[in-house]
Amino acid sequence: MKLAKILLGTAVVLGAATGASYAQEKVLHMIQCGDNTWGGDFAEAHMAEWEAANPGYKINLEYVAWGQCQDKATTLAAAGNPPALAYMGSRTLKQLSANGLIVSLDYTDEEKASYAAPVLGTVTANGKIWGAPRAFSTKALYWNKDLFAAAGLDPEAGPKTWDEMYNAAAAIKEKTDADGFGLAAASFDNTMHQFMNYVYTNGGEVINADGDIVFNSPNNVEALEFYGVKMASVSQPGPIAYDRAKLTPLMVESRIGMYIDGPWARARLTDINFGVTGVPAGPNGGPGTLLITDSLAVFANTGVEAQAVDLAKFLTNPENQFAFEKAAGLTPLRNVAGVADLVAEDPTWSAFLDTIPTGGPEPFVTDYVGLQDVINEAIQSVVLGEATAADAVAEAAEALEEYK
Repeated sequence: MKLAKILLGTAVVLGAATGASYAQEKVLHMIQCGDNTWGGDFAEAHMAEWEAANPGYKINLEYVAWGQCQDKATTLAAAGNPPALAYMGSRTLKQLSANGLIVSLDYTDEEKASYAAPVLGTVTANGKIWGAPRAFSTKALYWNKDLFAAAGLDPEAGPKTWDEMYNAAAAIKEKTDADGFGLAAASFDNTMHQFMNYVYTNGGEVINADGDIVFNSPNNVEALEFYGVKMASVSQPGPIAYDRAKLTPLMVESRIGMYIDGPWARARLTDINFGVTGVPAGPNGGPGTLLITDSLAVFANTGVEAQAVDLAKFLTNPENQFAFEKAAGLTPLRNVAGVADLVAEDPTWSAFLDTIPTGGPEPFVTDYVGLQDVINEAIQSVVLGEATAADAVAEAAEALEEYK
């Protein structure tokens, strides 16, 4: 008993000393979406390296479920208790910056040059960079080689143009038991994402570099007509019920001949003989893709903004970022030396990498949800035959003025 009391007393003293030491450290609260199975080992090792190089600062890393993490960071900031930094969809950065909740990050010319210009476009507004790109995705077209062969098409030749894609889909729908194409038209964010691939491959935009809404263009009318009428005619029945995720099972079961998805789909299509090619080009455009990034945003009014910026840039420097991307299976943000090895090991990576320089960002606006809803409503009105593409685009463009 006496020994137990001595040990207890020692533990209390040590605990007090440890607490005092911790209290002297400045804490950087960091919110990360998901859990540490997603590249977490590398991320946490890099954080430990940063702590070792920055004595007096401690990272309090908090993992929060995907559906709640961004809301938690924003709610804390709005309540005056912001995290030092948080993982955020880049689409939210303009609204956060407009409300004074985050700070911009200064990048040297050398740091900027390490990225393809369109990638930085996903985090730039009013000439300032508002987040350190952390996760990145591009899109490509998957096709079922066996269905191509059954429809009398060359199974090794993926479509390169809209016309080729439509003609292949029409042949599959006519000559096989499958539908030609998987079309997303549900009220969900990736419906707008899917459509943006057509906007960018036909030379269109939603908002230009000057911040002007330019959605009402002949290029975008042509894109919506092709997406909502022509491709809808050869797609699975009832596309309004489908978001992108619901198309994958149709592809796995050989119920559709083609669809557009990210690099992660390759691991889910192992039971079919498939090919991958870049998103086909429209008549007034060229190769392209929607570029989506999630970023590390640094919040204002924490007292550790400078350290949080340094941490964000350290975690996303070329070496650390590429290690994280390989672990998480993400599209590389930069063309670092290891990317060539990645392509050599798996040539299908080329479809997701080659169009980055000509890709386009998610539209950067102050109300992303409003933008998403307006564009999705335009898509659905055309798919359902309630409006022409020209009328839907014109109406959407007028509504989007509120969100720029």
